[in-house]
Amino acid sequence: MITRRPRPALLAASLLFLTGCGGGAVALPGHPSGGDAAAASTPAAVPIPTPTAGARAESAPLQLPGLGPRTLAKMPADARQAVVVTGKDKNSPLSTLVLYERTATGWRPGASWPAHNALKGWTGHHMAGDLRSPIGVYGLTDAGGLLTDPGAKLPYHHSYGFTSPGTGFEGEPLAGAFDYVVAINYNRRPGTSPLDWTRPLGAKRGGGVWIHVDHGGPTHGCVSIAEKHMKELLRVLDPDLHPVIVMGDAVSLAR
Repeated sequence: MITRRPRPALLAASLLFLTGCGGGAVALPGHPSGGDAAAASTPAAVPIPTPTAGARAESAPLQLPGLGPRTLAKMPADARQAVVVTGKDKNSPLSTLVLYERTATGWRPGASWPAHNALKGWTGHHMAGDLRSPIGVYGLTDAGGLLTDPGAKLPYHHSYGFTSPGTGFEGEPLAGAFDYVVAINYNRRPGTSPLDWTRPLGAKRGGGVWIHVDHGGPTHGCVSIAEKHMKELLRVLDPDLHPVIVMGDAVSLAR
């Protein structure tokens, strides 16, 4: 496990920093900040039983449930972990996250966790400020947070740059939203801190799309889950298994 320690430059005052969840950048006096304008607190997880080692092959689906041929065609051949985020509706901020792991007998599901996505739902062509989460299949290579590494297998960047001030769309405080994050490789450079501002598609296409701590409302473009589930996810995602996230509304993912 590689843990990246905060660089002095990230702790300096009056710097320009990433706004998470499809936003732009903000400058804050005193210390850096990454600021998604929303996330959500969620009810307890609803566990999905994991098949035992002796289960029959057909108990683990050969393909990820709910995904159609167009979505499956985007799955990397070497991906052995998949975080599947299925939105309730194209225009809804409500979704469900399930972590799958591919075995010799098929894809085995873990727990199912309630989640939030962007305020206005989903889009196949994300733009900065559109308040929609990008539909697609993206790598998960980098993590970080305001709090110290909880045991992540992905490279973890601990920094004050993950401070999240202000309030969300429903008036909820954003404090703690970026205590733990996993960068979604939408319009970013893999292998860098989630705070890295590089945008290969250009700033107009948004960026800073993360999985992060959920605290009471929709996001700008990220996916948010409860803090305890974020810690579980960080401890499970394994770079050796080439994890990806498959995200979108149910109808789009089924195509």
